[in-house]
Amino acid sequence: MNLWAADAVLVLHVLFVAYVVLGLVLILIGKLASWRWVRSPWFRLTHIAAIGVVVAQSWLGITCPLTTLEMALRARGGDTVYGGSFVEYWLSQLLYFSAPDWVFVLVYSLFGLLVAVSWFWVRPSKF
Repeated sequence: MNLWAADAVLVLHVLFVAYVVLGLVLILIGKLASWRWVRSPWFRLTHIAAIGVVVAQSWLGITCPLTTLEMALRARGGDTVYGGSFVEYWLSQLLYFSAPDWVFVLVYSLFGLLVAVSWFWVRPSKF
């Protein structure tokens, strides 16, 4: 049961990352394609809040709670656990990419800055 729950947390984590990354891509494409839905204040607020949490955690040196929960569930289920952040782990697994923590802080911060710039370039509509 613990391993099933850990896999569910992993899926949730992947969906969160996809929301943050693909959200920005869709905002930018939506600007060019005149998609009105990318200006939805609810979408935009949740999107900027999501990357804001990631940036804050990286600056504060906090491991993502989803990573912590997944690892705790895997450990309880007798499975292997990994160290570092979720993104760091999967980048190293998928791309064989390893870097110091400050690189991830910089990447998260720059991506957060892009999302903030998109807020002004593709203004959300009013509530």
